[in-house]
Amino acid sequence: MVSRTQHRSTPLAVRLFALAAGVAIVTVGLSTFIGFAGAANSEGDGFFGIEETSGSFELQEASSNATMAVASEASQGVIVRDMSAGYEEIAAEEEAQRIADAEAAAAAEQKAIERANAARAKYLETFGSLPAGDVDFSVGRDAFIEEWTARIDAYLEGTQLAGYGETFATAAWENGIDPRWSPAISNTESTNGANCFLPHNAWGWGDSSWSNWTDAINAHVRGLANGYGFTVSHSFAAKYCPPFTDHWYSNTLAQMKLI
Repeated sequence: MVSRTQHRSTPLAVRLFALAAGVAIVTVGLSTFIGFAGAANSEGDGFFGIEETSGSFELQEASSNATMAVASEASQGVIVRDMSAGYEEIAAEEEAQRIADAEAAAAAEQKAIERANAARAKYLETFGSLPAGDVDFSVGRDAFIEEWTARIDAYLEGTQLAGYGETFATAAWENGIDPRWSPAISNTESTNGANCFLPHNAWGWGDSSWSNWTDAINAHVRGLANGYGFTVSHSFAAKYCPPFTDHWYSNTLAQMKLI
């Protein structure tokens, strides 16, 4: 009869107990190990020859971050100061340009007044008086153009030249002549542009024509300043319209007095 080794089964409850006990032992061992390591680190001795790498790194990183924050704040301060200096420099340049522009405008205005006064003086020296009354250039560019724009626009209302008062006034200022003269001639020659013998030529001005009223007005006023003088006169009428001098002069002067 062959003998057999008999195996006994370990009860499940016993095996579970043994497993639980093993886990408890391992947990206690790890806790002790960690506690020992922490104590070593707290004393600054390190553990198993390893220095406080982690803690030291964190301290160094915090210090570095703080330094960077301070540097960043300092840099921002420098940038703000630099930008402020830049703004001040730009503001100073703009103010200097504004002053230069104002001085240039004042100089140009004074030159225009002097030109008009010289033309008036020459006219008075030649003819003795201003038949249509005086025109005041001393008020300055803006006031002059504003006044004569309104007066000429009122005179030209309902005509082909309606709305061009500012163009006439500005051209008169720039050329130093009576601002009423060119609008009045347009009435004498073409009933204010209604009967032009050439395109946009409301003044019977030679054989000239233009593509628009603005260019035409500026050209005519400039021609009066360069070829005649400050304002209407009988001798200028004889030059402008020889066959009908008296009629031309009296009609043009009457129209000027309406403006």
